[in-house]
Amino acid sequence: MSEQTFSIGELAKSMDITPRSIRFYEEQGLLSPTRIGQNRIYMKKDQVRLKLILRGKRLGFSLAETKTLFDLYDSHQNSKVQLEAMLKMTDEKRAHMQQQLEDIEMLKAELEDVEARCQEELNALTLNTLKQGQTA
Repeated sequence: MSEQTFSIGELAKSMDITPRSIRFYEEQGLLSPTRIGQNRIYMKKDQVRLKLILRGKRLGFSLAETKTLFDLYDSHQNSKVQLEAMLKMTDEKRAHMQQQLEDIEMLKAELEDVEARCQEELNALTLNTLKQGQTA
């Protein structure tokens, strides 16, 4: 029984991305399809790697970070090294996201302060305009 293969178009359609994206990931060294002439032939392994690339992107990992994990997996069949690297990367990603959340909360508080000051000024101007209209 032969392994399932995919053309670039089939793989792109199954992942809801463009063939151009797949070629880009190949250029970055993340995918390495078999070639028959000019045609790329993707194996199940390539499909799994593509799923991992897309998941990594959703989680905020760079392509370089994803490539590091792939390289570790390819060079160390003992997954301990890869798992330790992944834990370190997720910890760093979480710390970065926490800092971003704190920055957003600070900016949100500043915006609310500016909004409150503007509303107070507008209320004062409206009140003065009404008073001036009553005295005229």
